[in-house]
Amino acid sequence: MERSGEPPALIRPGQLITDLRGAGALERWTHAASAADGVCTVRLTAGVDPLQIAADLGDRGHLVSPNHVFVGQPLWFGGPASRAVPAEPIAWTPGPGAPGGPQIAVLDTGITEHPWWKPAPWFGEVGMSAAELADADHDGRLDPQAGHGTFIAGLLVRRAPGVRLRVLKVLDGNGIGDEARVLRALHRLRHDPPGILNLSFGGHTPGDRPPPLLGAALAGLAESGTVAVACAGNTPSARPFWPAALPGVIAVGALDTAELAPAPFTAHGPWVDACARGEWLASSFLDIGGFRGYARWSGTSFAAALVSAAIAEVARHGCVPAEAAADVLDPDRGERMPGLGVVVPARL
Repeated sequence: MERSGEPPALIRPGQLITDLRGAGALERWTHAASAADGVCTVRLTAGVDPLQIAADLGDRGHLVSPNHVFVGQPLWFGGPASRAVPAEPIAWTPGPGAPGGPQIAVLDTGITEHPWWKPAPWFGEVGMSAAELADADHDGRLDPQAGHGTFIAGLLVRRAPGVRLRVLKVLDGNGIGDEARVLRALHRLRHDPPGILNLSFGGHTPGDRPPPLLGAALAGLAESGTVAVACAGNTPSARPFWPAALPGVIAVGALDTAELAPAPFTAHGPWVDACARGEWLASSFLDIGGFRGYARWSGTSFAAALVSAAIAEVARHGCVPAEAAADVLDPDRGERMPGLGVVVPARL
């Protein structure tokens, strides 16, 4: 949705999201409403402006927001890696790793079975609701972002051997989801908060205003000790990209293959905290068509996964994730890249 004079942003038409208190305040404009996992999704009556209502109620202290559309962030345009391309099998055997490391929650397109984690106890706990689908629309072709979550999982387990993953599906095979679905997933994490939260998706908001419900949900997890890491987006601009630009979230941009310069597609700006290689990475993938379980891909999505894994690797040696994140992002211990923050080596 776009208003005159405002930069474009994607929202679900005619929808607002809120909590129970906000749902009461919205009653006069409500056509239909549903509530699940702490989130109310309200469908407005025809002709009601969701942006105006959200702004008015927000000014009165309610947590009300448009239902922002979020998209996974592999590279979509230009270069040889706009889509995942087949890669040769990677000869890597998962080791036991050090015990007691933090759990990483991965909110993404899901995950599929792979030799790198098939015997892992955490994979046995992944339910069917988190299964990665290759062709959800049944058109006979691989969905554009199918394999995104599996690719990210491979980067995490290689960069931090022995890491435990918890996978929740919030994006479809096109890499598209919305804030309501993300909020429901975050609500389910509250009873057993992960040490690290990897969010390799995002989007813009009308007027570049921070999404209030998402900010509150992530702040609540931070109080429980969770470190949130999010991709800065492939925009490539300094425009805030959410949730990465939220306070307390580690925003990650992408470096080129040599890890010496910004990738041409990466977002940048004072809100970006760290950067890692995001070009032409190889990782696990679906076993379908020309793919044999491995692919190469580019994007800030994958740079974010490398930073999440670097934090997990430090935390395995006896510190809490927040301390590990401070160590990884310590400007006195690593190189800084203008507009992209601290450089985190890939070490794959």
